[in-house]
Amino acid sequence: MAWRSSASSNAALVENLWTNGLLTSPAVKSAFQRVDRAHYASSAPYEDSPQPIGHGATISAPHMHANAAEALLALVAPAPGRRPRRVLDIGSGSGYLTHVLAELAGEDGVVVGVEHIEALRDLGERNMAKSPEGRALLESGRCRFRVGDGRKGWVEPSPREGVPGVGGHAAEAPGAQQGGTRAAGTRSTSARRPKSCTKSW
Repeated sequence: MAWRSSASSNAALVENLWTNGLLTSPAVKSAFQRVDRAHYASSAPYEDSPQPIGHGATISAPHMHANAAEALLALVAPAPGRRPRRVLDIGSGSGYLTHVLAELAGEDGVVVGVEHIEALRDLGERNMAKSPEGRALLESGRCRFRVGDGRKGWVEPSPREGVPGVGGHAAEAPGAQQGGTRAAGTRSTSARRPKSCTKSW
């Protein structure tokens, strides 16, 4: 039903994703409502299909972002008795999912988007700065964009705990860096594509 989720506004897109069962939790639906895809995709932002963002990259289709956010909710959302969430988004691209994850991580959470192409790192940060909410996340340090090879792990100067990030692909799960990331698991995305790495920071 993913192809039926396209719409002419962010509100309608989110409602279609909800109606089609692609968004299932109120928390993720609310995060999607607060992050307008038009700030992250310059053409056809509410079309439920990948859109080019330059440098041979795309912003994933909304149903793919919905799937990722729903799968990560239990690990990303704050909970009583748990330390603030620390999220590493490998292959942050347009910055859209990075922003959604920051909304889910709560007031004390920190999300770091890592992109190996500097121009895409810059794009993600510029896109997030288009909204008052995004600017507030950047200015507070709750959301950060970095240039690097996320497949090798990432060390960010802040407290760490195991929380996954999404968006990157690696031929194999990377080894841990001292005090940095470690592989939390992989899954095969197709016979021809490399494995998708879920990272722990």
